[in-house]
Amino acid sequence: MYATQALTHVVPLAAELDKNKVTPGVLGFLVFAALAVGVWLLMKSMNRHMGRVNFEEAPETGAASAAEGTPGAPAGK
Repeated sequence: MYATQALTHVVPLAAELDKNKVTPGVLGFLVFAALAVGVWLLMKSMNRHMGRVNFEEAPETGAASAAEGTPGAPAGK
């Protein structure tokens, strides 16, 4: 079902609103709950992916030889 077709079912409900009293109602709660569940799932997925990352960094050979002052190593910039 397309989003425009879904909205055509909601539009008649908007005509019944009282101009002096407008609240988010059930639809607002459902949208907020769906966003909260989506954020929770994204955070859970991110934590799982971050747990798989290997953070061990290999030492750079150029930086180590320059720090030791070995001959033939490029001078510091």
